[in-house]
Amino acid sequence: MIIFLLMGVFLAISSTSWFSAWAGLELNLLAFIPLITSKNNLFYSESALSYFLVQALGSALLIFSASLLLVQSSLFLLIISLSLFLKMGAAPFHFWFPKIMEGLNWPQAFILMTIQKLAPMFLTSYLSLNSPCSSLISLTIIFSATIGALGGLNQTKLRNLMAFSSINHMAWMLSAITMNHTSWLLYFFFYFLMTFSIIVLFFHLKTFFFPQLLNLSSLSPLMKASLSISLLSLGGLPPFSGFFPKWLLIQEMISHKFYFLLFILLSSTLITLYFYLRMLYPFLVLSAPQVKSNFPLPKSSVLFQTTTIFWNFFCLLLPSMFLLI
Repeated sequence: MIIFLLMGVFLAISSTSWFSAWAGLELNLLAFIPLITSKNNLFYSESALSYFLVQALGSALLIFSASLLLVQSSLFLLIISLSLFLKMGAAPFHFWFPKIMEGLNWPQAFILMTIQKLAPMFLTSYLSLNSPCSSLISLTIIFSATIGALGGLNQTKLRNLMAFSSINHMAWMLSAITMNHTSWLLYFFFYFLMTFSIIVLFFHLKTFFFPQLLNLSSLSPLMKASLSISLLSLGGLPPFSGFFPKWLLIQEMISHKFYFLLFILLSSTLITLYFYLRMLYPFLVLSAPQVKSNFPLPKSSVLFQTTTIFWNFFCLLLPSMFLLI
């Protein structure tokens, strides 16, 4: 199914017509649904059904917009942009995204936060050449940055928090699309690496809720360092790799005189950095209570710890050092 999922993405981003792009999106959807469906867990099945209905609505809007192409091109661009924003979960069409993330395991959530956004983002970059779409994208950037930052403040579920974090990062990628049609790919690449690093750790440690972070205080220093690097990089704190794409976008936005959008994005980033630091606080500063837990942490092998710190150092720390030099 992973192969068909990637085939759908490649078909959508390499298409020369909206029909083949729609076919690629549908192939991607039909390949992803079996990955998140489980006979033994009704919560997974409910998430799969919800995801299917939302994506079907987005596909219906995309097909409807095609019928308007010969009548009024500006209305076509407006509706097709809305359908793509709905498919990628950008605010204010994000209502389904945190809810579905809550019903997925970490590998499924990783695919939803990264690969499933790739095709809609590419198609949006094709539309951004038109001025009506640029205005709509700017509004979506403001909503995504604000809602992604404020929505994660009161979360106690890590999957929901990662969902709002993803919405906030989409604001940065959309802003890159409005200025430079290739720089958003660099941002997405670093976002992919950072998200993968965090998801692997949370999946290995079987951590889903904020109270469980307190139990991580018993981890080895290597594991604590790995998780800290991942979270601080996702927050865009220098000298980690998450800072580098933001730094490039800040320079581009200043050169394009997008001062208001830059202010919104930087303000939202400060808020998201707060809840990343809030995730670090329990296992770096506090001590876990010395009681027997019903959910003990899995023992990390030396190989896993070494691989994790190697990945974080060479993918999340070293690249930014070379680029800054």
